[in-house]
Amino acid sequence: MTAETPTRRTVLTSGVAVAGAAAGAVALAACGTDSGNSTSSGSSGAPVAPAPSGATVGALSEVPVGQAKSVTVSGQPAILARPTDTTAACFSAICTHQGCTVAPSGGQLNCPCHGSVFNALTGAVEKGPAERPLPSIPVKVDGSNVVTA
Repeated sequence: MTAETPTRRTVLTSGVAVAGAAAGAVALAACGTDSGNSTSSGSSGAPVAPAPSGATVGALSEVPVGQAKSVTVSGQPAILARPTDTTAACFSAICTHQGCTVAPSGGQLNCPCHGSVFNALTGAVEKGPAERPLPSIPVKVDGSNVVTA
């Protein structure tokens, strides 16, 4: 009985096929749907860690009325919005689809990973693939600052 020695072409073809299959599996896993059961930080649907009450989020004057800006709350990316001259809202900046960080653009929050769009003033989904709104972070206006409630 003789063993057939693989050719260079056979080895390279097999290696490329295995690498392609692995890359495809990773890509599909990244675009899979979220079961909503995740609780780890930075993943979609993750609960927002409660911020200590009274922690300053930002100055109300730094956010134009009808728009939003990126901030950090308890070390996590967040969005500070200003619906009216005297009110503020705050949301997690972690997209509920796959956990990417959204970016404010006028009255919208755009996810750079898969194209979800959220309303900057309410956190509601305007365009999927995300199906759930951004989690709200309770805040209040205290003088000229927005603080956690």
